[in-house]
Amino acid sequence: MSQTHSNEDFSDQVARELPFLRRYARALTGTQSSGDQYAVATLEAILQDRSIFDNNLSVKGGLFKCFHAIWASTGAPVTRDEAGELGAAFKHLAALGANTREALLLSTVEEFSIQEIALIMDTSRDDVRHLINTARKDMEDSISGNIMIIEDEPIIAADISAIVTDLGHKVTGIARTRSAAVELGNKKKPDLILADIQLADNSSGIDAVNDLMKDLGDTPVIFITAFPERLLTGDRPEPAFLIAKPYKEEQVQSAVSQAMFFASTETLKV
Repeated sequence: MSQTHSNEDFSDQVARELPFLRRYARALTGTQSSGDQYAVATLEAILQDRSIFDNNLSVKGGLFKCFHAIWASTGAPVTRDEAGELGAAFKHLAALGANTREALLLSTVEEFSIQEIALIMDTSRDDVRHLINTARKDMEDSISGNIMIIEDEPIIAADISAIVTDLGHKVTGIARTRSAAVELGNKKKPDLILADIQLADNSSGIDAVNDLMKDLGDTPVIFITAFPERLLTGDRPEPAFLIAKPYKEEQVQSAVSQAMFFASTETLKV
């Protein structure tokens, strides 16, 4: 369905959707700096030639389609000359089929429909379905590890635990407070941390993660929050992976699989 974007509010609409483009670009590249470079290039392209913006999509969809035109034209590059765990992650990434991660992220994290993804990626709906199914299988088969959960709601914690266990991962434990999280993380080193923002004693999951990073280094982190746009301001280092509440099972599955590819999630300091 065609969308109309008036000149007077178009910039405001794009600005409102930009944090989500930055989140998506960061998840594709594995770093905030690289992801932001692509986001900036997308905005510059739109400013230079407004006609490239597809008015048959929502503002968010049109923004993502412009991004994909640039992403595809540069060969969707990801630096692979890193050493250590990050280098190994990029090797796993290189082994995946073209466009599979993109399709999966667009579907699960950004919640675009199959039709919207087809328009964004300039392909068919059948292709999109195939790409998503391939990505799920490839990523779930590629990496498994130990996951720590920081969540104060017992029902949510149990649900997340079941989701990641079904993916083939092992849960090292569940912490409900900042101090408990630090104790658990130092006792059983995780390969991935999945953290809520607001914890039981009014402590912060962000603070808990920053405490843990002093000893755990570049362990990837997924944050859960009801207001992801508040954490994607560009004013400070940000997490590569965010899940919005209320979440869907497939969003957790996708974010966990994506995050396990990158061992260099930057901590979020507030």
